[in-house]
Amino acid sequence: MAYILLISGSPSASSKSAAVLEYARGQLSALNHTVKIVSVRDFPPEDLILGKYDSPAFDELKKLIEGADGLVVSTPIYKAAYTGALKALLDILPQAALRGKTVLPIATGGSPAHLLAIDYALKPVLSALGATDQLQGVYIVDKQLTLTSDGELGFADEELRTRLREAITQLSANVSSLVPVA
Repeated sequence: MAYILLISGSPSASSKSAAVLEYARGQLSALNHTVKIVSVRDFPPEDLILGKYDSPAFDELKKLIEGADGLVVSTPIYKAAYTGALKALLDILPQAALRGKTVLPIATGGSPAHLLAIDYALKPVLSALGATDQLQGVYIVDKQLTLTSDGELGFADEELRTRLREAITQLSANVSSLVPVA
């Protein structure tokens, strides 16, 4: 099937947005996709903050994106926007890094007040990077999820689980239609 890269924009080691990515990994793996997760935490903070485009620390990420059929970008929303660490990581990428890629944006936030952050903050940057097939994003209010001490994700809202599964299924369908049958 397809190769899908999942990018965590959370600067925290344990976060709901990262747990949602783990859930997505499980769902996509069950659909026979090859899945890899990378996180903003995987890169040297100094290279991110200083925008060291030529740092070898980003070479593998650029290769992973180039080879991906699709991406899931997950981030917490802080002050009505995605994280600064994710912005710094996206700024490192070549201008057309997402050209021809299907992208599913997912965001978690403290309240429904920032529901449009995906459309007004994240999607324009993904578009500027060439993403031509951006799926409707999934915004998740923190209280719709539970996170156990060992990082297991639970859903307090069955409608959310359905929306998330449908979005992941749509991503799977879109990338599968682009992958040549062997």
